[in-house]
Amino acid sequence: MRNVDAAGLGIGDDYPPRIMGVLNVSEESPYSPSVFDDPDEAAAYVDSELVDEGADIVDVGLESANKRFEVLSAEEELDRLDTAVTAMERVSGDAVFSIETRYHEVAAAALDAGFDMVNDICGFADPEMPRVCAERDVAVVKMASPPDLDRPGAVEDVDDVYDALQRGGLTDKTIVDPAFGGWSEAKTLADDRETFRRLREFRALDRPILVSINRKNFLRDLADRSTEEALPVSLAATAMAVERGAHVIRTHDVAETRDAALVGEAFTRERLRATGDVSVEELDVTSVEEMRRHLDRLAGGDERRRPSTRETTARRGVMRVLELSGLSPGEREALADAARSTSAVVAGEGSRRLLAGTPADLTAVAETASGRSTALDAALTAVSEIVE
Repeated sequence: MRNVDAAGLGIGDDYPPRIMGVLNVSEESPYSPSVFDDPDEAAAYVDSELVDEGADIVDVGLESANKRFEVLSAEEELDRLDTAVTAMERVSGDAVFSIETRYHEVAAAALDAGFDMVNDICGFADPEMPRVCAERDVAVVKMASPPDLDRPGAVEDVDDVYDALQRGGLTDKTIVDPAFGGWSEAKTLADDRETFRRLREFRALDRPILVSINRKNFLRDLADRSTEEALPVSLAATAMAVERGAHVIRTHDVAETRDAALVGEAFTRERLRATGDVSVEELDVTSVEEMRRHLDRLAGGDERRRPSTRETTARRGVMRVLELSGLSPGEREALADAARSTSAVVAGEGSRRLLAGTPADLTAVAETASGRSTALDAALTAVSEIVE
């Protein structure tokens, strides 16, 4: 996993989770506590409610990204930039300042005025955005979006989210954002939950991951909570996101989110990393889907043009362990016989057995042992379905 330096702030596996607080200078933004048009009031808010509470990054929005509002032009965003720059200059605390915009002109003006990084909510729909950021050697968040400046985040399917992040390339200092939230009418709560479930797959992009999940509908709906009541579900998801590989958490609830992120970090699996003439990095791969992503990353387009080879390799790259109970002596013998022709392992005593192996091996065991008994056939059908 590549680390990113954002104006001296390290972001990635080698660093603690980073908290991104939010300041809006857009009167139409829905979260009123973060909205200011007076630079002094904005600076005081950043110092007391963001930096002092633990924010590492302050993300400044010039317009609401809510799909109900008309999109501002680059010129209209630039008209609001002076307030953002003045507020930034009057902040006394230490933080990295990010400008949220979809336009390269606005990004360039903000960076030239002292901002440290860019949060591109349209995911390089403006093709000049990566050039502006690369030339200035700054970190840039790329949110998954269609190649359309009017449709930020309007991507539903997880595979399409992944493809959107790859579209237009990535700079050396890109941070990827899978775009949680209701960015389009077609996007469902189930879409967001599936993206969250598969969050580890985005690690195969070899860039740090940002998630913006604070009080989002896909979490609130699970507990039937209003926005005002949704902090607990946001914090639970924050700890899970960090454990699954997220590096930056964007939030309006800075202090609480920081604590939840630290809990997630404490229980994140340790990954071997060693550098030398030959470097070693343990990948966080727990599913066939995640293995496919890493194969695609290493092989580029060649591997995707050989889907059968890619699928076979992916199914041999993950280990699954299942427990079967209630087996008769004959069923136990049939299971052991079927495993001998594979690399799968069968172990245990009495009527219970552990069956361990790659999805490919477990499927082979199920196919070989079928027909021995109705009960075993039903169990092995379940095994095949689990490992697919």
